[in-house]
Amino acid sequence: MRAALDPNVLISALLSPRGAPAQIVSRWRAGAFELVVSNLVIVELQRALGYPKLRDRVSPEESAELVELLRATAHLADDPVAIPGRSPDAGDDYLIALAEAERAILVSGDQHILGLADAFPIRSPAEFLLTLGDEPAG
Repeated sequence: MRAALDPNVLISALLSPRGAPAQIVSRWRAGAFELVVSNLVIVELQRALGYPKLRDRVSPEESAELVELLRATAHLADDPVAIPGRSPDAGDDYLIALAEAERAILVSGDQHILGLADAFPIRSPAEFLLTLGDEPAG
């Protein structure tokens, strides 16, 4: 199984080590699924982690470690060509395009994206964990 994680899921994993997003990252690291990222995902993640409200909660070392982990061990796909108008938030169109191009489930906590779950394989973090089954993370 392949999954693309919205940067908000990756950030949530850093902010709440016991929450569903952190469990997803742990399950990925244990080999439960293949994580797909693109440079656009990494750039958005880095930009968001640089916001003052997040810099106060996530150290630069933690941010750098996550980015390096993604670059070293996730499947780095080419940046997709986003088809405009798929999401109410145009900035999310590339995530849908990435998931489609890589035949991956898109995991997001963003209500704009989750509202498209009838048309695309999109799951909330909690729903995606259910998809992975009950096996605990390594």
